[in-house]
Amino acid sequence: MHKIAPSLLLLSSLVAGTATVHAQSPTPRPAPLLQPAPVRIAPPDPALRAAFDTAAGSNGLDDLALAGFSSQPLAGWLEYVALRGRMDTLPLARGNAFLAARRGEPVATAFRTDWLNALARRNEWQAFLEQWDADIDSAALRCLRLQALMAVNRADAQWTAEAQALWRSSGRSLPAQCDAPFALLTAKGGLTDALRWERFDLAAADAQVGVMRATAAGLPVADAALALQYAAYLDAPDAAVGAWPKTARSRLVASVALAKLAKADPDRAEALLPGVAQALAFDEAGRSRVLYQVALWTAASYLPESARRLASVPASAYDDSLHEWRVREALSRSDWAAALAAIRRMPDAQRNDSRWLYFAARTSELTGDTAGARSLYAQAARKPDFHGFLAADRLEQPYALCPWLPAPTPPLKQAVARDPNIVRAVQLFQLDRRGWAAREWNAALARFSDEQRRLAVEVAQDNGWFDRGVFGLVNVDGKRYPEEQRLYRPRFPLHHDATIRHEAARNNLDPAWVAAEIRAESVFDPNARSGADARGLMQVLPATGAAVAAKTGLPWRGAEGLFDPDLNIAIGSAYLRQLMDRYGGKPYQVIAGYNAGPTPLNRWVSQRPAMDPDFWIETISYKETREYVARVLSFSTIYDWRLDGSAQRLTDRMLGLASGQRKAFACPAEPSAAPAAATKHAPAKRRR
Repeated sequence: MHKIAPSLLLLSSLVAGTATVHAQSPTPRPAPLLQPAPVRIAPPDPALRAAFDTAAGSNGLDDLALAGFSSQPLAGWLEYVALRGRMDTLPLARGNAFLAARRGEPVATAFRTDWLNALARRNEWQAFLEQWDADIDSAALRCLRLQALMAVNRADAQWTAEAQALWRSSGRSLPAQCDAPFALLTAKGGLTDALRWERFDLAAADAQVGVMRATAAGLPVADAALALQYAAYLDAPDAAVGAWPKTARSRLVASVALAKLAKADPDRAEALLPGVAQALAFDEAGRSRVLYQVALWTAASYLPESARRLASVPASAYDDSLHEWRVREALSRSDWAAALAAIRRMPDAQRNDSRWLYFAARTSELTGDTAGARSLYAQAARKPDFHGFLAADRLEQPYALCPWLPAPTPPLKQAVARDPNIVRAVQLFQLDRRGWAAREWNAALARFSDEQRRLAVEVAQDNGWFDRGVFGLVNVDGKRYPEEQRLYRPRFPLHHDATIRHEAARNNLDPAWVAAEIRAESVFDPNARSGADARGLMQVLPATGAAVAAKTGLPWRGAEGLFDPDLNIAIGSAYLRQLMDRYGGKPYQVIAGYNAGPTPLNRWVSQRPAMDPDFWIETISYKETREYVARVLSFSTIYDWRLDGSAQRLTDRMLGLASGQRKAFACPAEPSAAPAAATKHAPAKRRR
């Protein structure tokens, strides 16, 4: 809370849709008896947990003590922890033996990184080369490998080619380990002026002024002077570019500098553009780069010139983000015709997303096209997400939901639970070694079939690792499985439901909302901790927790107490109640405040005090908060179904209206004789 939370998985299209919803079949609530039997993996015993702590301590863990745990699934990781503390003195034979014994295991990859760095510190360059793995892509380690080849007198033509490839690999700063190889490359004559300009251009395109200056230092005097002028211009752009050569490089630097300026001062960037563009003969791409940023940052702040600046951006420069801001800017002014026109300018795939189908319907309705609005609502209502649910409310029809409950396969699930990577992943998670657990998990999924992967998610959740339902389904290693969006049980885990119901009742809150907040904040991980130090299931900041506990009389055992699920839910729910009382009982505003904090919320409320909730949410300035509010409200609808089999109307839920008829869920039938173009559905949204 009081933070911008990472965006988790957005609900998106499950069923391709057209203009009308046909016959629907009721969607049953998942009965507890339908859930497959849990499969438990033996947790690490207390002695092993203590051994990890000892191994990581200053005294470490000797080989005799390690031998006592050699039969444990986590023996390799324990040995890694023990050896990591003595890498700088570890005998070569011992380190190499560990890698040989653990070949192919994730722990070997982790160890190899530390071992190679240690060998470099020890100047054991031949050993470094012997333990090199061609799959390593770390720039720092690749530069250390170049150093190793230098040390053993193998800086040959292949070495030069590899060093040059690293040099041109990025316009951003490269690690210090690259300094020595680049110095030798320069001495060998392999770092030509052309290569320096190539890296300079990469840095300029990325607005990396420090890299531009460093690269300029090796150029001939006249070229270096010009390069330094370019770098200075990125820091402080002005109109004085008349003496620059009219080259592609000059145009790149100037347009990037003005685009960078536009983020902080769009007025000045716009004022400078005509003169600079004329002096350097900008093409459309250069002008568009600047006009895009001027319009984007003006619109994102809802400044008076937004509409004009959005209209000045060439159509070729528009992307999904700018199309969306053009709609939001019009909505913020209640210019329904302009908003509808902006939606109609979107590419087909974007326009057919449930969000924009819904707002096309709303703005059509507000401009007098009732029939067109109903057709668009019907298309949006086929999507089981925030805007689809709102569209269903407009049509007074059930919410679309087509759950997929795969038939239990106990033998295969048991086999997955015995997989060594899965066993180690779960046990490492239980030891709160999240990064290592993820390595083991990813290694398992790389070999698993789709069915095994889905069963692995079940096994993980059976053992308290609930976020695998988010990170193990739908979008895995860059590959999408859209049908898995229908796996609502693993994607929307439900734990501590008795406490959720109790604390929701005590604070006069909807328990589905409390469950949705937990899903959005921590995916039911009681030990979750953010970079801002928000803790536990509802991601409560210690200062907030202490204040809420003091005001409500809840027990306060210090920040560590927030990792207690029951106390965290009690404090988080009480805090939601306080926000509800402060903001007039409007959950959609409370959810925004829970995510972004009171200062932005107060600004948004004051800017658009009378705006309808759906428009108010869409015009929130912060992308994270805008999507968070929609996500929590749609999650609340799903959890209402999980808890009670039906749902409060989302339109009522946004306003905090507890009374009113509850909504049923139904699975829309596939439309018949639909035109081919109409059956395409929008690309699913990415998880962050």
